[in-house]
Amino acid sequence: HAGSAGARLEGGVGAGPAGAVARAGGVGAGGPRLLGGNAGREGGGARLVERAAALKVGSPREEGTYVGPLISERQLSRVLGYVERGVSDGARLETGGSRLERPGYFVPPTVFTGVENTMTIAREEIFGPVVSLIRFRSEDDAVRIANDSPYSLAAGLFTRDVRRAHAVAHRLRAGMVWVNTYGQTDTRLPWGGLGGDSGVGRDLGEAAIENYTDRRAIWVDLRAGR
Repeated sequence: HAGSAGARLEGGVGAGPAGAVARAGGVGAGGPRLLGGNAGREGGGARLVERAAALKVGSPREEGTYVGPLISERQLSRVLGYVERGVSDGARLETGGSRLERPGYFVPPTVFTGVENTMTIAREEIFGPVVSLIRFRSEDDAVRIANDSPYSLAAGLFTRDVRRAHAVAHRLRAGMVWVNTYGQTDTRLPWGGLGGDSGVGRDLGEAAIENYTDRRAIWVDLRAGR
């Protein structure tokens, strides 16, 4: 996700952590990197931390639960290992980051500020409820950071400027780009990345038919035998 100058801050604050920690972060298009012009503990960063900390963690059977458990002890250890790596690399752990004292593999929404895009937590897929806030200095800087990733499945941006939204969306290396929202899908639209480690081909929509189609070329010289 990225919030630009003139951004719809409330939308970004709400959709940012919610998208990143949905399904306990086990989503390839979750958006664990959040870019903002003011992505520190002050301003929008502080509100995002507050929003993430307020999300209910618990059993999916409990009303109001937003973040469920991780799938296994192994994945729990993996996620906590990334948290430790983030701290050792110099990022600031603002909320979460430890196992909850209850049965199950629960980790609360975890937010880092002061993250550099070169850090491991910004470069690798964690598949846990971990969010990295990264500050950008300009629109070009935001696009550069967003595209500096081995993954290219999805991206989102928040702005009041529709022209800027279209211009930036075309510059983002992502198969799906959401503007002022995050996570909507439609079976009629193609789904897939733009190279890197986000797979090949397309799912959904007419484009998915190509996955089951073998194209052939047959040449016939109609002059033969004349």
